[in-house]
Amino acid sequence: MEISFNEKVVLVTGAAGGIGWATARMFAESGAAVALADLSEQVDARAKELTEKGYKTIALHCDVSKEEDVKRMVEQVVTTFGRLDIAYNNVGIHASVRKDLAETEGWDFDHVLSVNLRGVWNCMKYELIEMKKLAGGAIVNCSSQGGLVGIANIDAYTASKHGILGLTKSAALEYARQGIRINAICPGTCETPMVKHAIEMSPEHMARVIDAIPLGRMGKPEEIASMVLLLCSDYAGFAIGQTWAMDGGYTVM
Repeated sequence: MEISFNEKVVLVTGAAGGIGWATARMFAESGAAVALADLSEQVDARAKELTEKGYKTIALHCDVSKEEDVKRMVEQVVTTFGRLDIAYNNVGIHASVRKDLAETEGWDFDHVLSVNLRGVWNCMKYELIEMKKLAGGAIVNCSSQGGLVGIANIDAYTASKHGILGLTKSAALEYARQGIRINAICPGTCETPMVKHAIEMSPEHMARVIDAIPLGRMGKPEEIASMVLLLCSDYAGFAIGQTWAMDGGYTVM
């Protein structure tokens, strides 16, 4: 099965590394024009890498927690490529420190939700404005295995990722008759910069987390990206509002 996105315009947030970068790269290789968005300056090098290989790409700097930033980001995509067909809302952060709920600072909780949950809402709002003009499109939101189960000491992250699933389901119902399909994925522990940092900060804890994965290993960013591409393709044309766990079986137990 070969998936082609020729003539499609794709926006990927959190595209500077990890799953976002793998997804942006695979969309470009499948024929799409791709806008890579991130706060990190590394996104410029990522876009340049694809451009030098002959792919149509642009790099955009955006703080998804700020609505005006997101509005400007989507406008830049449309100004550059003329439309927006597909979006993968991938940005996500953890709280600054793993703590019990009663020990967590309010500002830390608010910051995580402003990026992870409000950030997805901001992105969807302006992506949907453009997709409605085309009477079609596809959006995939990145939740987490932490959106399916409770995980101690990362309450804000877990709450935000659960929230993404509710947001996805509601929006999917609102826009189904307008030809816009919205789904969510829930990646497990993968070989990403965020997980690398977690391993450095809590090696014993992360060793237990990885050992608990039924497949016995972490996921690869490309494995998650492949599901994003499938959900955005016509092969998944009957799927809306669904949650797809990509976690090596972690949430099956």
